[in-house]
Amino acid sequence: MNNKTKILLPVIIAMAVAIGILIGNLLNRNAQPAFNGFGLAQTNKISTILDLISRGYVDSVNTGEIVEETIPELLKNLDPHTSYIPAKAMQEVQEEMSGNFSGIGVQFSIQEDTVRVIEVISGGPSSKVGVLPGDCIVSVNDSVIAGVEVQNNTVLSLLRGEKNSKVSIGVVRKGYKEELDFEITRGDIPLYSVDVSYMIDEQTGFIKISRFANTTYQEFMQGMTKLQSSGAKKVIVDLRSNPGGSLVGVLQMVDEFLAKGEPILYTEGLNQPRKTYNASAKATFTDIQVYVMIDEFSASASEIFAGAMQDNDRGFVIGRRSFGKGLVQEQIPLMDGSALRLTVARFYTPSGRCIQSSYEDGNEEYYNHIYERFHNMEQLVADSIHFADSLRYETKGGRVVYGGGGIMPDFFVPVDTSGNSNYFDQIFRKGLIYSFAYAYADAHRDELTALSDAGAFESFLDKKGVLNEFVAYASEKGVRKDNEGLQTSGEIINTQLKAYIARNIIGEEGFYPIIKQIDKTLLRAIEVSQQNLLVENVVATDSVVVSAIN
Repeated sequence: MNNKTKILLPVIIAMAVAIGILIGNLLNRNAQPAFNGFGLAQTNKISTILDLISRGYVDSVNTGEIVEETIPELLKNLDPHTSYIPAKAMQEVQEEMSGNFSGIGVQFSIQEDTVRVIEVISGGPSSKVGVLPGDCIVSVNDSVIAGVEVQNNTVLSLLRGEKNSKVSIGVVRKGYKEELDFEITRGDIPLYSVDVSYMIDEQTGFIKISRFANTTYQEFMQGMTKLQSSGAKKVIVDLRSNPGGSLVGVLQMVDEFLAKGEPILYTEGLNQPRKTYNASAKATFTDIQVYVMIDEFSASASEIFAGAMQDNDRGFVIGRRSFGKGLVQEQIPLMDGSALRLTVARFYTPSGRCIQSSYEDGNEEYYNHIYERFHNMEQLVADSIHFADSLRYETKGGRVVYGGGGIMPDFFVPVDTSGNSNYFDQIFRKGLIYSFAYAYADAHRDELTALSDAGAFESFLDKKGVLNEFVAYASEKGVRKDNEGLQTSGEIINTQLKAYIARNIIGEEGFYPIIKQIDKTLLRAIEVSQQNLLVENVVATDSVVVSAIN
């Protein structure tokens, strides 16, 4: 073999292989082999795989179920708040946001394996047919729900349904030997966002907001108008354990406290240009001093409200560092009735803070960071909280605030552990305060319904010595009397008993004014409000001590 041949041979072989591949491809196009029709030309790999499974897998499979199970796993690779809502769950989600659902109009509690009616909504479907507080629901249609360890969600699914549909319930009522049967036509039942609004003293109002939905603003305005007409010059807004919700609702609320043009927040994302929200000319409550209470479970819209008040030096924030959810989701409907709740932007407070907590270590660690705060003693000592200096911002008046993981309050209030004891822990774990409160309210309903406000309940129950009755009740339930435990926890137990008994009869208007006596965060907020401090004159040393890391 000469040198020329040695040089040309590899080239010839390579050309032959290339021509062979080309001819093979041409032949394949004409031959239509068995797997060619499976959509291999599709550019979407997931669609291709599903198509291959559907058309070539050895056994029959439900690709729809595979899709439903795969989507949440796919979204786990994004942020913690991007989520998929299956079609079957959409009704509940819509009810939560719209502020109403279709049901029978009762508030119930499951105690001793029995569904007990706590409250009947005035003018609702159940009140129209004669269902009363204290009734025990033992059956719904053909389903027995007493003595079968029924769960809360099961009862809800049985009682709720389409508007104007009918449901039959069986009721056991005190004083009646036989079971009572009621046929109820389901109707619209409101889901309230504002739990209560009442006057703490002649000048200070209190309003508790448990979530943000489409109806929250209207409820808030009703509550604030009530307080204002009662002479409120100050208002304590309780956003503790409020997980957030509707962005529109919180923007409307903030708008009522700020002057025209003052910033509320701005949002921005990779595919979402910056959008700024400023106050309009509403400013209904600009003359009212504001004090906002938050804790580690206050998130999203709650943090928008607190951040706007703080950054504009409009009010004080009292409590503990909030959760740290600073992402904005857009709900996108899909063809089968399901929806994708996609994170499209981050929100920033007026000073430029992004308060979103880090989720770099995965979603599980992100949600566990609350427990990490307890582990680090953050809930007990403000000095344990550290922020990087790069997260330092200033409010409108020059006060120092920090971003990067929740809203830090101006006045820190640690978790109250002063009344803890082994005796109280046993009582709490068994839920004895709640069960006793219901039983007591039911047994003394005729006397208690004559009482009109929280003060009357306190006076009545103090005279009755309700704590002594409870101690005997707890002993019957397996928690023996503990004098040392009562010395430590007696005030908490007694106050909770009175508050929950009042709630069972007159609702939140009875509960909150009584429980206030052992609510250390609320008591601190009242104390701050009475000092008449000017926000712009309060600096970090007057409020929270935080460490900066340079």
